[in-house]
Amino acid sequence: MHTNGVFRVAFRSMILAFSLNLLVHAGATAATCESLVKFKGTVPGTTVSSATLVPQGSKLGPAETDADAPNVGAIDVSFCRVVAVIPRAINVEVWLPLPDDWNGKLQGVGNGGMNGTISYAALSAGVKRRYATVSSDLGHSSGSFDARWAAGDPGAVVDWGHRATHEMTVAARGIAEAFYGKAPRLSYFTGCSGGGRQGLMEAQRYPGDYDGIVAGDPTSPFTRLVAGGRLWGMLATLSEPAAYIPASKVPLIAKAVIDACDAIDGIRDGILNEPRSCRFEPDTLLCAGADAATCLTAAQAKALKKIYRGSFNSKGEQVFPGLVPGGEDGPRGWAGRIIGRTPLEATQLVYADSFFKYMVFNDPQWNFRTFDYDRDVPITDRKLAAIINATDPNLSAFRTRGAKLIQYHGWSDSGVSPLSSINYYEQVLSSTGSLERTQEFYRLFMVPGMQHCANGPGPNEFDALGALERWVEGGIAPKTIVASHKTRGVVDRTRPLCPYPAVAHWSGRGSTDEAANFTCVDSAEIPRKKP
Repeated sequence: MHTNGVFRVAFRSMILAFSLNLLVHAGATAATCESLVKFKGTVPGTTVSSATLVPQGSKLGPAETDADAPNVGAIDVSFCRVVAVIPRAINVEVWLPLPDDWNGKLQGVGNGGMNGTISYAALSAGVKRRYATVSSDLGHSSGSFDARWAAGDPGAVVDWGHRATHEMTVAARGIAEAFYGKAPRLSYFTGCSGGGRQGLMEAQRYPGDYDGIVAGDPTSPFTRLVAGGRLWGMLATLSEPAAYIPASKVPLIAKAVIDACDAIDGIRDGILNEPRSCRFEPDTLLCAGADAATCLTAAQAKALKKIYRGSFNSKGEQVFPGLVPGGEDGPRGWAGRIIGRTPLEATQLVYADSFFKYMVFNDPQWNFRTFDYDRDVPITDRKLAAIINATDPNLSAFRTRGAKLIQYHGWSDSGVSPLSSINYYEQVLSSTGSLERTQEFYRLFMVPGMQHCANGPGPNEFDALGALERWVEGGIAPKTIVASHKTRGVVDRTRPLCPYPAVAHWSGRGSTDEAANFTCVDSAEIPRKKP
């Protein structure tokens, strides 16, 4: 960092520290930011390595601070940045707005995949909403597709599976209370993908941690997802050289799906509103002769059917549901995740290969082609399901204390079958006894045209946390959540998201790009055109 830059940051921090001291009235129990380094924590063994004031407008990135600093843009609120470690090796950051800016609440934020990185973008978003916000690295350092940290270390798997999220929450609550002189009045958790799994795990295993949870596109049945979703798709396309579907054919498949099923809901808009009603047949793309860019070989069509059908063992028992039509193309579609630029480069394969090598079999030489669904799925479940799967449908403790849960899932998700969220929700329905009782505390919103946590042709930006706040704090259950789609930064379509099993239905009047022209109705009541 240049000398002038150091001086400017130091001077702003000095002025900010002086201002903060003025905010702490005589006799108050609140602490200054810097004094939090002495905080011993509510989790035994917790150590605070640093507590520094970050002035409003600061850009936390390599150009402005240390090389290992978070790389996020300017933040419009001053805050106290606390860096701590919880035994065994859970790295935590808590970002605390100054007392006059704090909304009185705590927000925990989730991670993604198997990664071991603090979620700085989510921390930034939380503190901008004036939350005291906490994130952890889940007890290890790695990328999303790397499970080497788990080899021979069951304690690290427990930390990643559930313990780190709980302990960071307990620690953050204590740090916030020390800083503000009072505990947060409410606590929320938000996360998508692996963060969605963390959210559901909190509701199931630690129901007292949060008053409200947003869980998006969750990887909650993790062992089954990796074995029956991610690895299954790879084995389908790699069973023989002729079965591999090159990335260049993904747009061909996507167009055929849209041509076959787009108009079922009465609107041609490039979005499948309820993909389960689509009966796309891959054989319609079969080559009449030799393989060509405009058709599928018989082996490719067979592989495509397997991906849509989902995985089964030899007894016909489903391991994990398949993908639904409609999410093939796009930035988070099949080309990168399922197909790859070459047969062995798909991220799903990298993910599954690392998981089984290091978290399941502890064998770096393990070959994914040897996986046996009759033998290896039970082995994986016995070893890990109770630790890392967030699939318990008994949410009675969470419901009894008045907490609320919003779950969402993109219908065009190619990373986690959207059917897995529906399956879990229906298991909770069976546990609670009725849709009415379930929707008193838990609502699922399916998002047409959204890919894994973002992107896709459908409206994919929405404020689930705002809806959750109104539900928890005002008792207003979300009847809809309005989502928007942008092209080059400009909103060009809005739609209401409806609580499952309802779906958005166009009134027949007005623009189909305006949410006001749709209502939520039971999916069984919508007349559908034959594909």
